[in-house]
Amino acid sequence: MADAPATLASTAPHLYNATAFGDLVDWGVQPDAIEPGSHSSGRLLYKGPNNQPESGLWVCTPGRWRLSIPRDELCHFVSGRATYRRDDGEMIEVEAGTVVMFPAGWTGECTVHETMRNLYMLV
Repeated sequence: MADAPATLASTAPHLYNATAFGDLVDWGVQPDAIEPGSHSSGRLLYKGPNNQPESGLWVCTPGRWRLSIPRDELCHFVSGRATYRRDDGEMIEVEAGTVVMFPAGWTGECTVHETMRNLYMLV
């Protein structure tokens, strides 16, 4: 089953082996770059009415950018390493196994040190 594709048409959409799943869609360069080079790809797992909730897999290469979280977002990082620095100076270091709940309105910067893979849900 580890090599099975995404099953997005299911009543419960799912990905097998999300830590290595490779059938990704190019989502382009990361907007609001401070240091160029960060590129995103991923796979949308589910998007409900009015885009809520939204869940999927996101992969991002090294770089640094500004971010503003528009809706509550739960992130489970399954590989890579990054630092999130809130505008007030709070630092959140993430690596494989880290789970972070970013509340709507959270603003700051993200620096990806090693390509990261993140399973997310926006509500």
